Amino acid sequence: MAKKDHVSETPATQMLKAAGVVFTEHPYEYLEHGGAQHSAEVLGFDPFTVVKTLVMQDQDAKPLLVLMHGNRKVSTKNLARQIGAKSVEPCKPEVANRHSGYLVGGTSPFGTRKVMSVYIEESILALPKIAINGGRRGYLVGIAPQVCVDLLGAKSVHCALAD
Repeated sequence: MAKKDHVSETPATQMLKAAGVVFTEHPYEYLEHGGAQHSAEVLGFDPFTVVKTLVMQDQDAKPLLVLMHGNRKVSTKNLARQIGAKSVEPCKPEVANRHSGYLVGGTSPFGTRKVMSVYIEESILALPKIAINGGRRGYLVGIAPQVCVDLLGAKSVHCALAD
């Protein structure tokens, strides 16, 4: 008997289910350093609607999450200015893993080990649906972007740079 195309629970999907969020599951073949562009290509999604979760830190090494379009980069200068920080930089992978509880490449903003401030690129909120990591490499979930605001208290920022 063929197994249904279902991925086992992650802290992210547990959090979404507990909150009553309806989501779709999109497993794909993970590619080391493939990023959101790879997952979008494999799944047939527009990279603009695939949202990456970036673990960053401010000048005091306080971690924060940035949700960004898969085909955009973060202007750390613009981000720092908007959140009132002196500087913002990406965390090293091992530090990011420690903060989030997820492996880099499988980081979800939902169900993280530490509670962190979450910032979402403003234009993501205008999309009808996004695909975002579900807490495992090679696994995206489809949700309404407003879920990030409702569940995580994500604050809107404008810090995207064309990739």
